[in-house]
Amino acid sequence: MDREIVLGVLILLLCGPMLLLAGAVPLTVGVAKSGRQLESNAWTRLWVPLVPSALAFLVLLGWALQEPDVSDERILPFAFVVALPFGAVVLRALIRAVLAQRRIPGHPIAATVGLLRPRVVISRQLAEALDADALAAAHEHEAAHARHHDPLRLALAQLVTDLQWPSPAARGRFHEWRHALELARDEEVRVHGVEGADLAAAVLAAARLQVRPARSGLVGDSEALEERIARLLVPIPAETPVRQRATSLLVLSVALAGAFTAGLRRGDVVVRSLPGVRSLAIEKAPTTLRIVD
Repeated sequence: MDREIVLGVLILLLCGPMLLLAGAVPLTVGVAKSGRQLESNAWTRLWVPLVPSALAFLVLLGWALQEPDVSDERILPFAFVVALPFGAVVLRALIRAVLAQRRIPGHPIAATVGLLRPRVVISRQLAEALDADALAAAHEHEAAHARHHDPLRLALAQLVTDLQWPSPAARGRFHEWRHALELARDEEVRVHGVEGADLAAAVLAAARLQVRPARSGLVGDSEALEERIARLLVPIPAETPVRQRATSLLVLSVALAGAFTAGLRRGDVVVRSLPGVRSLAIEKAPTTLRIVD
């Protein structure tokens, strides 16, 4: 059987269930007063469920690199049946990602658009409804989104969430991050001199003008509007430095490299132990030398 077919089925068969199960595990993060810390914690929570699947993927990738073009492993029919639903989830996620970028944005009240070259869009209606200070605050908020390439991060976060469909926990983590993202950008522009009251006025004006929540990146989730306004009208909370992040990244890098190395060296053993895989390797029986007179 072709190596690529075996690899693709094994990825769906192994990584799909691992991602779904890991995504269902509740993750606890420390409570943070700072919106920037909340956003950082929520962003981490989005990606943690991918770690077990990433380790398995790298083991399979290492196996594939040392495997001949025609693999000596065969996938049994029931394995194809089990992998099919997870293949459908991946296909759905990719289609949604493409459609999200091709969808006509309409006339947003205030938003940051563009994956690789983000730009700020503010409608004439909002510009006419605000005074100069509030308009500048709205522009600075969206410019902060552009500096951090948040449209690209949003697309990646949506893709990761869709890969865990239909997990309600994954959707909850996504919505928590979206809300924390707006709080983080609010704090960032305030640190650089924007008045909270001016930004609050811009957010409220955008909320009055929008037809639906998705039309304004400035407002975000309407259910969280009250908390945003309350935060904008109080002093900026201090952000506590996070010191363990570098250590966590180092440990993760070592684990990923170890998984890839294990796949290169012992990938055959791992693959042949998986259910639904049959080895076609033929062990040659030892031969004895016979001398005939």
